[in-house]
Amino acid sequence: MTPMTMTKEDFKGLGAPDLVYVREIRAADVLADAPLPDTKGLSIDPEAVLYAVHGADGERLAVMMDRETAFAAAVAHELEPVSVH
Repeated sequence: MTPMTMTKEDFKGLGAPDLVYVREIRAADVLADAPLPDTKGLSIDPEAVLYAVHGADGERLAVMMDRETAFAAAVAHELEPVSVH
């Protein structure tokens, strides 16, 4: 079987446009992706576990301090969150 290559648009097309997923992410990973000026004055343990909301194409849309808030934020924006492990 030949592996199939899928683009972000292909992945996005697999789910409904309002489907998002929530997963754990380390604060250090979020800080590494953030522009330096945006992190000035931010005090957070780099080993802290945060919860990221991602679109079906994998784009990180938001980061929250806890899982419940991540799900609530998705629902508040009329999105349907699912959890990934």
